[in-house]
Amino acid sequence: MLTKKQLDLLDFINRRMQRDGVPPSFDEMKDALDLRSKSGIHRLITALEERGFIRRLAHRARAIEIVKLPESLGGQPSGFAPQVIDGDRPDRIPGAAAEISAHGVAELPLMGRIAAGVPIESINDQPPGIAVPSSMLQGNGRHYALEVKGDSMIEAGINDGDVVVIREASDAADGDIVVAQIEGYEATLKRFRRRGEMIVLEAANPAYEPRVLPRGAVSVQGRLVGLIRTY
Repeated sequence: MLTKKQLDLLDFINRRMQRDGVPPSFDEMKDALDLRSKSGIHRLITALEERGFIRRLAHRARAIEIVKLPESLGGQPSGFAPQVIDGDRPDRIPGAAAEISAHGVAELPLMGRIAAGVPIESINDQPPGIAVPSSMLQGNGRHYALEVKGDSMIEAGINDGDVVVIREASDAADGDIVVAQIEGYEATLKRFRRRGEMIVLEAANPAYEPRVLPRGAVSVQGRLVGLIRTY
C-alpha cells in the first residue's frame, strides 16, 4: 500500500480527472490534503511517479496521467504491494521481533530502502529476512533493517548500498542517527539534534544542507544501532 498521504493525493487526482477531465492544480492539491506548502505536493507527486501510479507529461501545464490505481481505489491487483512504516510501529512491522539462533545470529525483516528525502518503501508485503550478529541488537526492543540509497550520510561511514540496523524508538538524544518521519509521509536517515522548539536533521555530507523543522513535524521511528556492508 501507499502511504496515507500518497493514497489521498492519488484518490483526489483521480476523482478530479473523472469529474473535470483535467488534473487539479498544485494549490488545489495542497488545500485538499491540508499541507502547508506546495513542496510537500511535489514530493508526493514524485513518489507516485516513481512507483508507477502516475506519469507527468513534459512541456504541458498540469499534465498528469494516471497509469494505474491500487486495489483500494478500484485498481487491479499486482504482485507488488509496498508498505510504509508510518506510526503504531510495533503492530505494523511483521516479524520485527528478532529471533536469535543458537549461533548468536538474529534474522531481521529488511523493511525497504531509505535515502535523503525519499519515503521508506518496502520490498514486498512479507519482507525478506536478513541475518545479523545478535551483538548488534540493543535490549529487547524490536529491530528492523533498511537498505541505504544515496550518499547523504557518507561521512558517518554509511555508504550507498549499506544495510543499517534500526532499533525502534520514539525519541532520540542529540547526535543520534535516526530514521525520522517528516510531516507524516516522508522518511529520512539523518543525525538528530534539538534547537529550542525546532528539530535539526543533519546529513553527514557537506553537499546536503541541514533541515530545520518544527518539533511537531518530526517523528522519530528508530535509532541506528548497526551497519552491514557487502563487498
